[in-house]
Amino acid sequence: MKYLSEKIMKKITWLTSICTVLIFNQLIGQQNVLIEAESFIDKGGWVVDQQFVEQMGSSYIMAHGMGVPVSNASTQITFNNKGNYHVWARTKNWVPGNWDAPGQFKILINGKPLKHNLGLTPEWGWEYAGKVKIKSSHVDIQLADLTGFNGRCDAIYFSKSKTPPTNSKSELATWRKTKLGEATSPETQKTYDLVITGGGLAGCAAAIASAEQGLKVALIHDRPVLGGNASEEIRVHTLGIYGKYERILKMIDTKHYPNGSSEAKYDQEKRDRNVKSFKNIDLFLNWRAYDAVSENNTIQYVDARHTSTGERIRFTAPRFVDSTGDGWIGFWAGAEFSYGRESADTYGEAWEEWGELWSPEEADNFVMGSSVLWQNEKTEDVHEFPQLPWAIDVAKEHKAIAGEWYWEFTRNDLHQIHDAEDIRDHMLRAIFGSFANAKKLEENKNYKLQWVSYLVGKRESRRLIGDHVYTFNDVKNHTKFEDAVVEEIREVDVHYQKHLKDEAIPDFLSKAIYYQTEKYYVPYRSLYSKNINNLFMAGRNFSCSHIGLGGPRVMLTTGQMGAAVGLAAVICKKYDINPRAVYTKHLQEYLDLIEKQK
Repeated sequence: MKYLSEKIMKKITWLTSICTVLIFNQLIGQQNVLIEAESFIDKGGWVVDQQFVEQMGSSYIMAHGMGVPVSNASTQITFNNKGNYHVWARTKNWVPGNWDAPGQFKILINGKPLKHNLGLTPEWGWEYAGKVKIKSSHVDIQLADLTGFNGRCDAIYFSKSKTPPTNSKSELATWRKTKLGEATSPETQKTYDLVITGGGLAGCAAAIASAEQGLKVALIHDRPVLGGNASEEIRVHTLGIYGKYERILKMIDTKHYPNGSSEAKYDQEKRDRNVKSFKNIDLFLNWRAYDAVSENNTIQYVDARHTSTGERIRFTAPRFVDSTGDGWIGFWAGAEFSYGRESADTYGEAWEEWGELWSPEEADNFVMGSSVLWQNEKTEDVHEFPQLPWAIDVAKEHKAIAGEWYWEFTRNDLHQIHDAEDIRDHMLRAIFGSFANAKKLEENKNYKLQWVSYLVGKRESRRLIGDHVYTFNDVKNHTKFEDAVVEEIREVDVHYQKHLKDEAIPDFLSKAIYYQTEKYYVPYRSLYSKNINNLFMAGRNFSCSHIGLGGPRVMLTTGQMGAAVGLAAVICKKYDINPRAVYTKHLQEYLDLIEKQK
C-alpha cells in the first residue's frame, strides 16, 4: 500500500470505521454490540494510545487535555433491534487511591448522559455506565471528558444482559474477535524484499538505504508520524555523528532544538516527506505489528493491525528488520535476548570509581528509564492550575515549569515493557504535580502548559543477541573491528535515578554517568540475530550489554545501524543469503557499498 495523502487516509479510516460497525452489528444480530473506542469516527480531542496493546489487549483512546476537558469523541451505529440495553465501558482509574479519580468521563447516547461516571476501577476492567432504551435505529454515541486529566476508554459494550463481559486476559482477545466477526488470521497478505518494523530513525534509515538500492520495502510504524523519539510526538533532538551515512541521515534527523520544543514539527515534515518520496517504500503508518512467526529459526511472516480500524495484514519477506526498540519481532520469533544489568564479571565491565551504579556484583533488572517530555508557554494573561492531591503524592515538593531529559523513571521492580503504562502514568503525575507546585509562586502566574507528551520515550529494554555482544570494553579499547559499520565519538552516557544516592530527591529525576572517549566502532555482527537466520536488528535493541548501550544508543548512531542493515539486505538479496553470510562470505563487497554512501 503506497502512502496516500493524509486527507485520503482519513476518509478511508472514516469509511472503514462505519463498515466495521455495520458488519459486526449484522453478525451479532443486535443482541449485543461491541464498539472499539479507537474506531470512533470522530475522536474529537481524544487521542489513540497504542503503546500498551501487549499488556492490556487493545489500543484505546485517551482524553489528554493537560487539565482542560477535551472535546467529545463521537461515532454512530445502527440498531435493528430497539429496546433496553445495559452499557459497559472497558476503562480504568489510572491513579487509584483515596481521592477522586482524575480521568473520569461519561457516555452520552443521543446527547443524553448515562447515569454513572466512568474511570473509577483500579485496573483495566468493565465498568457499568447505565441502562438505555434504544428508540430509533440510528444511535449517536459520545464520550465526554470530565477532567482533562487522561481519562481512557478501550471499548463500549451494549448488552441485553446486565452481566459484564469477560475481563480474563486469556479469554478477552478471543471474545473480541468473536464479537467483531474477525478472521483468525489476516485476510490480506503482502510480499516484499525487506520488511522493517519500527519507524524511528533506525527504521527510516534502513528503509531509505535499501530502497535506494532497488529493494521493495515495507516500513511498518504504529504512530501517524515517523521518527520515534525524534518525532513531534516525543520531541527528543538527535545526537551522535553521521558516520558514513551523512546523506541518508540528514533526510531524517533534527536540529539541536531544546528537548520538548515545538520546533520538532519542522523536522517532522522533512522526515515524513523524504521517506514518502521513495516509490519502492510502502509506508504503513498507524499499523502495529502483533506477531512474528518463525519456522526452523527463520521468520515466515509478521502480522500487523491498524490501530484504529482493526484491519490486519500479513507481511512476508526473505528478511526482516526489528527496529521496534523493544525487540518485539525478535521476541515473538524466538530470538535470544537480554534485559537488565549484567553482573560486573559477565563481560568484565566493572569500574571501581562508579561502583554498583556501573555494574553490580549480581545481575538485576535495572535499566535506564523512560521519559515524558513537556513544555510551557508564557503569556500576558494569568493562568490558573488546580492543586492535585493525586499528583502531589508523586511530585512531593518538587517545582518545575518544564521538563528535560533527566525527567526519567525506572525501578528494579518495574519492567520497561510490561509496566510501561504505569511508568508513563507515574511521569504524568510527576509533571502535573510539579507544575501545580510551581504555579503557587507569583513568578509563574503567567505560565500555562503548552504541551505534554503522552508517549513514553524509552532508552532501554530488550536487547537482542547477535554474533557479537557489544560491551563497554569495545568502547574503552577502541576496537576497530574488521566488520565495523558504525562509528561514534559521543561519550558513554548511562543513567540512574538520583534518589538511589539521595532519598530526598523525587524518584522521577535521573543523573547521567559519563565516560569521555575517542572514536569507537560497532561491528556488523551486532546487527543480526544469533539464532534467527533472517533477522536484522537496528536501534537500541541491537546486540549489546547494558553498559555497552550507553554510547551507541542515541539516534544518529542507531540511524547508522539502520542504514548499515539496509545495505546488508541488498547484499543478501543479490546472493540469496541470510545476514550472517554477508560477514562470512561477502564482507569486502558490503564494506565497499557502505563507502559509496558518503
